[in-house]
Amino acid sequence: MAFTVPFPRSPLDGTGDDAGGLVRWYEHELGWAAVAGPPVQLVTGLRFDVLELPATAGRGVLRRMGAATGPVALMGRRMRLLVAAGSAEELPGLLDWLEWGGISLDLAILGTDGRMTAPLPPGRGGSGAPGAAVWLRAPVPGREVESSLPALRSAPWGGADAPCLVRLVAAAAAECHRVRLLSARTGGPAPQQRSPQRFASS
Repeated sequence: MAFTVPFPRSPLDGTGDDAGGLVRWYEHELGWAAVAGPPVQLVTGLRFDVLELPATAGRGVLRRMGAATGPVALMGRRMRLLVAAGSAEELPGLLDWLEWGGISLDLAILGTDGRMTAPLPPGRGGSGAPGAAVWLRAPVPGREVESSLPALRSAPWGGADAPCLVRLVAAAAAECHRVRLLSARTGGPAPQQRSPQRFASS
């Protein structure tokens, strides 16, 4: 009896024939809108917004905040922290209130109609390309992610147990400023860790 060996499956990296599988994983497991690539992208402004900052500053934020963040992703030298939908509209006023308004910070936020490159789902193999998007604190399928996202306490989407968006933005602004001062003092970019440190799932 002859046996046939199936061809190896393409890795679920969002760039090959299985990009549709990555889109389906995010849509079915998390209920997040995703757009086929390459690369596959997650639509921001619907279920979450994304606070983006230099990875060095982001690691400082994670040290300050401990477990009080939502999911966190890393892509190259940029870290992305998921926050409650609607936070993009609040950020400029929040920075002014925290007395960071008018100060140059390498801090950005993706809101309505934004796109974020989709990291591979936890435990899935991929291409391992340098700088590829990866989860540091991954969302948990089957769990209500929105309730774990940093939000304003007074906002309708801010649950009583949600991490505090004000505290997160204050930490992010301070760390971005610290990294900028360090870079200016040393005459070059702030040092980066050689490999990403993974944190517990949120």
